[in-house]
Amino acid sequence: MNRVRYEKQDHTAYVTLNRPEVLNALDLRTHEELARVWDDIGQDDEIWLAVLTGAGDRAFSVGQDLRERAQLNQEGAAPTTFGSRGQPGWPRLTERFDFFKPVIAKVNGYALGGGFELALACDIIITSEQAVFALPEAQLGLVPGAGGAFRLARQLPLKVAMGYLLTGRRISASQALRLGLVNQVVPSGQLDECVAEWVEDLLRSAPLAVRTIKEAVLRSLDLNLEDAFSAFYQWEGRRMYSQDAVEGPQAFIEKRQPIWRGC
Repeated sequence: MNRVRYEKQDHTAYVTLNRPEVLNALDLRTHEELARVWDDIGQDDEIWLAVLTGAGDRAFSVGQDLRERAQLNQEGAAPTTFGSRGQPGWPRLTERFDFFKPVIAKVNGYALGGGFELALACDIIITSEQAVFALPEAQLGLVPGAGGAFRLARQLPLKVAMGYLLTGRRISASQALRLGLVNQVVPSGQLDECVAEWVEDLLRSAPLAVRTIKEAVLRSLDLNLEDAFSAFYQWEGRRMYSQDAVEGPQAFIEKRQPIWRGC
């Protein structure tokens, strides 16, 4: 059975971590399958966004498969550290710094360790009220090497992030919403509907404009304001001269919905 389910519908890729029996733990085979999926999404011009979730109702993902890691340690495999270069599935989503199609994380249940790191690498996070987040690596003698240490400290005030990173304390869905880590929290039975509404809203936006905005935001985070204005953004070079850049204003004055072509 595939570790990852992958479906395409209406310009949207649906990616599901498919190991519910182990709370969607991430083994090396899962990373290999995910890499092929992200490659395909990136190359398919008909796909404008992706939704990432976990199978079952207990977990988005509890992160690294520690049983597999323990076995690898016994076999003398090299230890892991920050990043996944040289490991199966590289570059993983957490290191695809040029992946500018938006990704929604749909979280129901546990998002721990590498699962939380995957969610942090997404652009929008929608959760059920049962969602629980944590980076417990320090309690296991490990580090949040898939970017958790870096992203959490950028997405939260430093002292708050350090508290969670150094202790592995858990973050409830309501706490995550108050901290600004997630976009919306809904009852479990409304999660599918809520994510569908976000997908619909994203599809109303021109795909090249969306990618340009994502690229500009992420590339400019460490720039001062003047340099951010003058920096080169690859997707802006395409959006400026696209049919969509003409279609949007034309549709507005004609009082109709624009027809986006992504070109």
